[in-house]
Amino acid sequence: MNANAAPFFGSSIKHLPLQGEDFVAHLAALIENQRPELKPVDQALLTQAFQTLGNRPQFFIDVLGEALCPFGTGAAQRFEFVVVELAQQRLEQDRQQMESDFLALRPVEQAVVWRMLEQGARFRPYDAEALRFYSDKTGSAITRAMAQKAMEALRNRQPSMVWKSAHGEYAIDDTAMHHWYQQRVKGGTWPPVGPRWDKDEA
Repeated sequence: MNANAAPFFGSSIKHLPLQGEDFVAHLAALIENQRPELKPVDQALLTQAFQTLGNRPQFFIDVLGEALCPFGTGAAQRFEFVVVELAQQRLEQDRQQMESDFLALRPVEQAVVWRMLEQGARFRPYDAEALRFYSDKTGSAITRAMAQKAMEALRNRQPSMVWKSAHGEYAIDDTAMHHWYQQRVKGGTWPPVGPRWDKDEA
């Protein structure tokens, strides 16, 4: 929805700077204040874990809470190492979930997401070049109407995979998908391979 009453009406897509070492240092200070027996906190290891999680504060805070839980499994080693291990586990879970979500899409929806990940801020959903891209990736002639239908399906998924601003800009809802895509391209494992859809289901 892009009505006046819709959340974030009038907003546009902007790439904000990532949280970094200052954020980790703030949390480390809180830990040292509340758990003085853990001093000194190894901020370098915490920063490594934070970066593993794509600099996503909520995920990092969740992992910290699990590592610091007195009933956790890391009592025999420093909690910072537990945080790093948990971050790696969470990253692998995220990768598996993103692959599963991508493979569950119809071919034209996959092509749209692929184009968004590849183009980033340059993404234009319905220009001639985009339609050629979708057609090439699906093996079917994709019209503007078909691409629009796919985009709406991506926006209406629960949870949504694509967000649209009031200015008509589109972005992948989970920014971590960009890192996942880049890592797979770098490793030569893009696109993910799953069960083949029939062409008439594009």
